[in-house]
Amino acid sequence: MDGQQDVIAIVFKVAVFFIPFLFSICVHEAAHAWMAKMCGDRTAEHMGRLTLNPVAHADPIGTILLPIAAVLLPGNVSQFIFGWAKPVPFDPSQLRDKKNGPFLIALAGPVSNLILAFIGAFVFVMVQNGTFVANMEADKAKLVSMIAAQFVGLNCMLAILNLVPIHPLDGGKIIARFLPVNAARWLEEREQILSMILLVLFLTGFAKLLAYPAGLVANTFAMWAGSILSVFGVVS
Repeated sequence: MDGQQDVIAIVFKVAVFFIPFLFSICVHEAAHAWMAKMCGDRTAEHMGRLTLNPVAHADPIGTILLPIAAVLLPGNVSQFIFGWAKPVPFDPSQLRDKKNGPFLIALAGPVSNLILAFIGAFVFVMVQNGTFVANMEADKAKLVSMIAAQFVGLNCMLAILNLVPIHPLDGGKIIARFLPVNAARWLEEREQILSMILLVLFLTGFAKLLAYPAGLVANTFAMWAGSILSVFGVVS
């Protein structure tokens, strides 16, 4: 019986935490590929990255092993899910706008997560007000509410994390648009070292620093969603 309960608990955690993470990170990477296409480069599309199929984006360690390990750790794991997908390639020589193209491609990832969070906020507010779950049992309604809340918070976290101006995060490529050429090149050449520093920072509590702005954005989205739904009479 205990073993069966453990399996149910693991499945529950994966459903609430890992599945929303996997979907959100696939949207993030597909957004990079879509923006690259819009900017004139179809490299990612030809490599099969313009898709929401997890197989196309998954990194065995960053997308599967590490996030699931984080989910299964005891405690409040929702703030500490950390992972990555395979980077979406693009050919700078194919971009119509050589200066702004890389900036737009990088920005598309975090923006896609903010859009998902905003959409998720509407679902969360409606669930909290009984919409969709009126005929559900209390425990099932609670599960739906948890998944909606996790989805919003996770996407805000992914957006904030990727806006940190350090390579190889999107923020490093975004800030490069506004740096002198030599400074941008210096940071890009040290991407591997910066990646290791970022990983160490995150594993030693860096996520706690990002949890506050992510939570602030999530709460703001929920407030906006509630106000909009109230105007249209969807919630009281």
